[in-house]
Amino acid sequence: MYNIPFDPARPLDLVLLGRAAIDFNPVDYFQTLVESTTFKKYLGGSPANIAVGLSRLGKKCGFFCRVSDDRFGEYVLSEFEKEGVDTSRVRVCTNGEKIGLTFTEILSRDESSILMYRKNIADLALEPGDIDEAYIASAKALLISGTSLAQSPSREAALKAVALAQKTGTPVIFDIDYRPYNWVSADEIAVYYAQVAAAADVILGSREEYDLTEALLALPGTDEATASYWQGKNAKIVVIKHGKKGSTAWVGSVRERTPDSYSVKPFPVQALKSFGGGDGYASAFLYGLLEGWPLMDCLELGSASASLLVGAHGCSCFMPTLPEVQAYIAKCKEEYGEMVARG
Repeated sequence: MYNIPFDPARPLDLVLLGRAAIDFNPVDYFQTLVESTTFKKYLGGSPANIAVGLSRLGKKCGFFCRVSDDRFGEYVLSEFEKEGVDTSRVRVCTNGEKIGLTFTEILSRDESSILMYRKNIADLALEPGDIDEAYIASAKALLISGTSLAQSPSREAALKAVALAQKTGTPVIFDIDYRPYNWVSADEIAVYYAQVAAAADVILGSREEYDLTEALLALPGTDEATASYWQGKNAKIVVIKHGKKGSTAWVGSVRERTPDSYSVKPFPVQALKSFGGGDGYASAFLYGLLEGWPLMDCLELGSASASLLVGAHGCSCFMPTLPEVQAYIAKCKEEYGEMVARG
């Protein structure tokens, strides 16, 4: 059983640090960006999506980020406020930085790509001075999104947040969230990812993301070795995602024994796109942890939410409520059997 000290007296369930962006998803999908002419606008960015997802599940979230001083920045703030995400630590840029824009290309139900605009970007303008100890101490946990480590001064802001979390006894969740943009080298990725992973109580990532994190370590690249290494540092839970093959959560300290593993498969779904599932997974999985659920129930809720998101046109606007996820799980079990997603 995992043992993460979420303090029930703290008013915020989770404070997230990372990017808030804007997604433009084609309405005339299954065409290339050359052919698409009509797009729908959504709040985007992985940690922003997770914050909305948790808020819809009934949790109170706060956010450390920077937004642009323009209508798009206003849009992000208005979406957060509409969803109940606290914006008291969201800062408006003063040097002309712009919100990241993502144009998605949905070529088929299994093939999607994204076109990013991230020059002079707002989220990476987050500064160490934007991070305050009292806000972190008011939260049951802190989530660091890996993209925030790609560039200064956001990198230093994230590392300061981790240090303050350790000082205040706030559990750290590391969503590796690798995106190739803004990184200079593979060595940089490994150095900063590994630094945060070593301090984290919970780590979420794909096999490929762990390989990037462990590039400077003498590890064989297996899930067992990954779990053992990071649980030998600080992690109580190491979640390794394998896309359509499902995911596994590893629990337990290797100082005492070999970690236990719990696996879940994706729920059956008619996918519309190949992205967004990870954010639905993270928000629902973390909801279960914050509620103190058994780990398999956390994984099941995460897997179901991920399936709902890949079947939806967007991400943040389609994050499900708890009754919606539970109804979907019940429907799948009725149709496919009780063990439909259990490993």
